[in-house]
Amino acid sequence: MKQKILVLDDDQDILEIISYILLDKGYEVETLNTGEDVFKVIQQFHPDLILMDVMLGNMDGRVICRHIKSSLETENVPVILISASHNLSQSLKQDGAPNDFIAKPFDIDDLIKKVEANL
Repeated sequence: MKQKILVLDDDQDILEIISYILLDKGYEVETLNTGEDVFKVIQQFHPDLILMDVMLGNMDGRVICRHIKSSLETENVPVILISASHNLSQSLKQDGAPNDFIAKPFDIDDLIKKVEANL
């Protein structure tokens, strides 16, 4: 059975690039360009990992991550945050923190290594 990855980013180009990379590596991928339906999609898709941009239009990926990590249903789902403007290394030590982070622009090999390390 393929491992499932949910990707959230408000930039359609980034969604397509990440989706293509992950599909090529054999993962099942679901994408969202907003955080508003994330919990409904998590319940339906049951991702093994979530890759999420910090800035999701009018929503903050760090807040969504804290909600994911504070729910008994999703607390064990690894979350990797992606950001071009935030250094998230300090937030990895806080409650509700993501499991890892990737800086934009990202290296494809680095993305794959972090995904594999967190699955």
